[in-house]
Amino acid sequence: MRGLVFYGTTGKFTFRMLATVLAGQSVCLFLGALVARAVTASEGDDGSGTAYLVVGCGLAVLCVLAAGSMRRPWGVSFGWVIQALTLLSALVVPMMFFVWLIFLALWVGCLMQGYKVDRLDARRAAAAAAAADADGLGAADDGPGQAAEADGTSRPIG
Repeated sequence: MRGLVFYGTTGKFTFRMLATVLAGQSVCLFLGALVARAVTASEGDDGSGTAYLVVGCGLAVLCVLAAGSMRRPWGVSFGWVIQALTLLSALVVPMMFFVWLIFLALWVGCLMQGYKVDRLDARRAAAAAAAADADGLGAADDGPGQAAEADGTSRPIG
């Protein structure tokens, strides 16, 4: 459970995956808001239906804002708040509970797997840098138009 974080920065792959989950969740929340409005309008109560639509659209916009904030340390916390608010939307439309379960599973899965992928990517980058240093390719600072020789010196290209 190392990848399950509630606050802090995540790796590049992780924050991209989390933002994708929140973008999809925003669409589902918007559609849930439309369902809430239609159900209350069919029961003859237009006032609360409009309120449900406005609150649901606001929650969908919050999802988009949270997706954009995933690079920030508080972005993951904001995403967890969105998950809790999605659960609360099940009080109005009970089927939103299943939507919440699906997106919670995607959220946790992206946190866990994204952590693993970011760790592997960091290992590969470190291994490539170590191999480049061992070969002497990373030691020479070749300027533009310069090429490294086998003995570590540079020569002009062209």
